[in-house]
Amino acid sequence: MADIKSQFQYDRRSWLHQMLYGSAALFSLAAFNANRSDAAAIGPKEKIKVSNIETFVLKNSWVFVKISTDAGITGWGEMLKDDAKACAAGALEVGDYLIGKDPRPVVHHWQAIHRGAFYRGGPIKTAISSGIDQALWDITGKCYGVPIYKLLGGPTRDKAFVYGTPDEKTGVKAMKVSRWTARKAFKYNEGQKFVDEAVERFAALKAKYPGVDIALDFHGAVQPTTASLLIKALEPHRPWFYEEVVQALNVDVMAELAKKTHIPLATGERIFTKWGFREILEKKAAMILQPDVNYAGGITELRLIAGMAEAYFAPLAPHNPNGPCSLAASLQIAACIPNFMVQERGDREHDLLAKPLPPVRNGYRPIPKEPGLGITIDENKLMDQVGEPRPYRTQFDPDDGSVVDW
Repeated sequence: MADIKSQFQYDRRSWLHQMLYGSAALFSLAAFNANRSDAAAIGPKEKIKVSNIETFVLKNSWVFVKISTDAGITGWGEMLKDDAKACAAGALEVGDYLIGKDPRPVVHHWQAIHRGAFYRGGPIKTAISSGIDQALWDITGKCYGVPIYKLLGGPTRDKAFVYGTPDEKTGVKAMKVSRWTARKAFKYNEGQKFVDEAVERFAALKAKYPGVDIALDFHGAVQPTTASLLIKALEPHRPWFYEEVVQALNVDVMAELAKKTHIPLATGERIFTKWGFREILEKKAAMILQPDVNYAGGITELRLIAGMAEAYFAPLAPHNPNGPCSLAASLQIAACIPNFMVQERGDREHDLLAKPLPPVRNGYRPIPKEPGLGITIDENKLMDQVGEPRPYRTQFDPDDGSVVDW
């Protein structure tokens, strides 16, 4: 009788335990489902596979990639606009590897695309990786219903300082100019007349925009002999920074020029992967890094480049002359790194979006908080712009016909 009573008490306790904790578990699950963001496209354990990759070349030479999945979730990215057709075709070849796979192990896919061939890197292949990487992060964020920066440990800030066009309405108070003489520099040694003109015009620009920080973009087209004269002659007018004072192909030359001025040097728009930026940092060739999310390796690689730069107390000012995915991806980076400085053309609005980005106020663009990149591409508007890309034609010296830098 005692055994039966004991067994009854055990069964009763067991039943109460199951009811109590089982109900709690059911309640927790119900609460999770009730409170879970509707933005989460699928559950964390649900399967998803890449089903298709498409590319779009626009008339202005922007290149977009769209990755679709069997769950109906799509991701968008952008690639290098030089060699637009090559980038578009190359991204389709990635389908041989990516289609049929879960898109969410983004870093694993980056490694597979980069290391999965005998020849690695290069501008076109890294640009392809950059666009694919953005699209995969976009999908992953949408799967979990969060912006990409939350998947990368952010936010580190709520809004990003931008430069573009000074404007009272937006509060933008920083800009960059690339044409600050009557003609671009193309001689191996431009001489004092050219230098004097550059100084005079920049001084007038500073007077026109009092209180505005103005950077000067040499665009890698100025030869070292002229660049060394310009950086010293312009110093009294306090440029914000000098960008691409010379081509980044010879980092030692840039490092030598950096020693000759107290104005910060910036570079990065033609440098790709962490390995390219390592030499810039080690040789102190620039104090400000400007990687391009469409070219340097995507969101995955920019996050790592930022970490390397942080060890050298160098900030990031992401390069961005491109479209809405480029800006959105750059803003996601700004929101997950500690050493973000400023976003190029962060005040630019894009008519390819179904919904505008959060407006710029007091010189800052709020970080998009919607899932993935935080934007929605209007595919009808995008298709209207698809066409033959604008060519980048070879530049020549008008005096002797020799080839000059673009």
